[in-house]
Amino acid sequence: MSSPRLDLRKLEQFVAAASAPSLAVAAEQNFITQQALSVGIRSLEREFGVELFDRSRRKLELTSAGRELYERALPLLSGADQMVTAVRRVADARTEEFTIGHSPALSSNEVYRLVEPVIRRLPDLSVTLRQLYPSRLEPMLLDGDVDLVLRRGVATPDSLASAIITYQPLRLAVNAAHEWAGREVVDIAELADRPIVVWAPERHSFYTDYLVSHCRRAGFDPTLTVSRVQGAPPTSAVIYHPDACAFVTDEAGWAMSGEVAVIDFVAPPLVPVQGLWLPHTVSSARNILLSTQPVTELQSPADA
Repeated sequence: MSSPRLDLRKLEQFVAAASAPSLAVAAEQNFITQQALSVGIRSLEREFGVELFDRSRRKLELTSAGRELYERALPLLSGADQMVTAVRRVADARTEEFTIGHSPALSSNEVYRLVEPVIRRLPDLSVTLRQLYPSRLEPMLLDGDVDLVLRRGVATPDSLASAIITYQPLRLAVNAAHEWAGREVVDIAELADRPIVVWAPERHSFYTDYLVSHCRRAGFDPTLTVSRVQGAPPTSAVIYHPDACAFVTDEAGWAMSGEVAVIDFVAPPLVPVQGLWLPHTVSSARNILLSTQPVTELQSPADA
């Protein structure tokens, strides 16, 4: 059986119908009549040979096939929008832009160092770095507000493609007044009786779970304190929690104008930096970034 040739307009109408509270609202959003929207959805169902909505109930609900199409349609439509934008930019001879979103677990300085090869090799490229809360990373990719996301993680969301860009050694940050501030190295097992600042509770963040797993491998369950200042550089956490420690990836030495000491671990754990982007898109800047770092490819929906 041959695959249907997708009509992106019908696909947009389907996504609107699946997202809106009613067909009437979806029709209004697409500037068509409700009848025309219903006809378009029926046509899409015939092309796929499946039912996309369960019509046996008072309110339309997606079938399992409809949910699958909806999840795959979002990055496809976003990729199509980006393609149109890129073509028009080239036609108008406008400067190419590359916007990178990153989670607070990565400092702007760390992101800049990763992106530096792109800046050097594409001198006409306009680059913007934006720190985002983790919950906003995927939506902003799908909305086209950022071209690439950098975060601490390994799992790939179903709607995105990803790669591990590099691994960085973890270090320990302590307040300048802390008794360990003058030390050159520390063993992770020494943190057993020390509060450790994290940015999200356990089981709410890959990064927190990753850090906890290293503590447990060292033989103890850590005492966690969630930072009361969100979005600040990770090293700043021990300024506001002076009796605690924090895992960071900054260089060893003094940080935050001398208010924080960063200490090496005896056997430093490595933490990943993951890149996320929309499948069905091309980017010379992204290709440079991926090719200039040790990269481990992870499966994306396009590879499945």
